Amino acid sequence: MLQVVPEIDRLLGIETFATKTIGVGGRIRGVTEDFQVEELLIDGSKAHFTPPAKEPQALGASLEQQPQQPQHLLCVLAKQNWDTFLAIKHVANRLGTGQNSVQIAGIKDAKAVTAQYVTIENLKIDDVHTVNVNGIQIRPVGYLRYPLSIFYLLGNSFKTKITHITQEPDVVNTQMNQIIEEITDLGGIPNYYGHQRFGTTRPITHYVGKAILDGNFEEAAMLFLAKPSLDEHPESKKVRTELQQTHDFEVALKHYPKQLHYERLMLKYLNEKPNEYIKAFNVLPLKLQALFVQAYQSYLFNRFLSERVKADLPLNKVEIGDFVVGVERTGLPMVNMPQIVTIQNQAKTNEALATGKMRLALPIIGFKQKLSGGLMGELEQRVLQQEKVNLQSFHVTINSRLGNRGSLRTALTPVKDFKLLSTSKEIDGLTISIAFTLLRGCYATVLLREIIKPKNLIAAGF
Repeated sequence: MLQVVPEIDRLLGIETFATKTIGVGGRIRGVTEDFQVEELLIDGSKAHFTPPAKEPQALGASLEQQPQQPQHLLCVLAKQNWDTFLAIKHVANRLGTGQNSVQIAGIKDAKAVTAQYVTIENLKIDDVHTVNVNGIQIRPVGYLRYPLSIFYLLGNSFKTKITHITQEPDVVNTQMNQIIEEITDLGGIPNYYGHQRFGTTRPITHYVGKAILDGNFEEAAMLFLAKPSLDEHPESKKVRTELQQTHDFEVALKHYPKQLHYERLMLKYLNEKPNEYIKAFNVLPLKLQALFVQAYQSYLFNRFLSERVKADLPLNKVEIGDFVVGVERTGLPMVNMPQIVTIQNQAKTNEALATGKMRLALPIIGFKQKLSGGLMGELEQRVLQQEKVNLQSFHVTINSRLGNRGSLRTALTPVKDFKLLSTSKEIDGLTISIAFTLLRGCYATVLLREIIKPKNLIAAGF
């Protein structure tokens, strides 16, 4: 049976399902506690949301007295219903330090219970206890000589509930087993960038990035500030529509809800300097600024991956001209050391893919990243022509921090330690709890959409 892909997925470049088994249905994130994320580092340490009896060591951190040399205090940041950037801002404000002194390895879901590591520069352990923010805990682990970065991140451990399932338990168990078996046979799930990369209720981040690449910062700012969505809160939709029609930043600043924090930052700047759209983006956190162009790169990657699947080109075997990358002992792909498949090495490369030693990779387009060769390269070139973009578009000369060199990303990513934890009948239907682990940069929602096969992403809690 052909599975129909929701329209929001198509807007994000996700045009296929990897599995043919009918989904179990239901919804996720009925309440925040239904979606839990705990960060894993390359040394095997895990950030726990619930404080353990003793905070585990991580990255060789030491809780000895702070040394004379400037160092970085490694902490666990546990949060509930908090955007990562806003949580960091509130923590930094409570500590009386700048946001740039707080470094993270990865961004976590806002509508979730999450725990991750952070480092804070030149901070004493006792100062951590001054942080008192509802929904945020911060706990010291020890001192490091270096700030945290993505290179220390292995992945994330997920526990989530799927609720409101209308089918019987034995049917659900059968479907679940078949879906996981299909994924195992394939070698993982298609490594799409998930919905939170773009926004589900208001998926506009990649459009903002495209406008930036086109050099149209006014359009980029107005998309970010004023493009409404049918699925967002009515109050937010109303004020965005008014700004779209009037371009009156002063009135908008008075009416925009406080929860639209980043929009209000930009509105405040544009109210004082109405035509300085380029500089208006500089009031946003650096990582958020970079996310716009990165979201458009993610959209292009999703389209490349979708086109490969639709063209019946395999994800667990390679064609001449494809990129392949090796795999570290940790399971992380070595995307900075790619090889190109030739007629001479194709057979041996496919053997390496079959044993998990290598993986097929597709380009994340940037000004330094070339397209694939062969049939895959033709598909990629067609997408770029449709999008009216090329590699040099990613040189953002007006604001170099927004440009991007590009990279590679594996076409498949493995699902580790998948478990069906529990099944229970509730008044509103069946509830199942599952757990699994994904490598860094990979999205739980991509696996969950394969399991649920939602027809309406918003109603399904994505």
